[in-house]
Amino acid sequence: MLGRLLGKVDTILVGGAMAYTFLAAKGVSVGNSRVEEKSIAGVREMLRRADHRGVDIQVPTDHVVAQQFAEDALAQDTEGEAISTGSMGLDIGPDTRARYQAVIAGAETIFWNGPMGVFEWDRFAAGTRVVAAAVARSKGWSVVGGGDSVRAVNESGNSDGIDHISTGGGASLEFIEGTALPGLTALGWKASR
Repeated sequence: MLGRLLGKVDTILVGGAMAYTFLAAKGVSVGNSRVEEKSIAGVREMLRRADHRGVDIQVPTDHVVAQQFAEDALAQDTEGEAISTGSMGLDIGPDTRARYQAVIAGAETIFWNGPMGVFEWDRFAAGTRVVAAAVARSKGWSVVGGGDSVRAVNESGNSDGIDHISTGGGASLEFIEGTALPGLTALGWKASR
């Protein structure tokens, strides 16, 4: 899906578990964070293509980390993009939150799918809450897709500021990828390729 967006966007903000695969692909230490090893080569190619097309793919430059994946784990902010061995990234850090907030504020169109961290746990929810509020306040046209993103927007009280909320996150992503969706096909719509 991100590959399809390269020809349509100026900026991609990466957060959540996906961010650690991107950072690992860039050679940044991510400690015990979740990384999709089989996707690293594809991410490197995507970063190369994005650079060639002038698309700014932004990844977290700081994180909220813990030494265990638990709601009551001690949350600590990193001072940079590297995560030490024994720690795992569970949210974007304060500098990244501020940077993402500024990018969203200047965007003309926003498509958001996926939380910035483990937003179900208060200690790791700040990134998602900041992004939800920024999207809601933005003057740009905003679409939020996917169950977790929709839940985050609703729980943070920002749903009224979103132009379109889609509960069909998977279908939204497939549409952006250019996949023909049965319901739209029946209506005579075609996905743009």
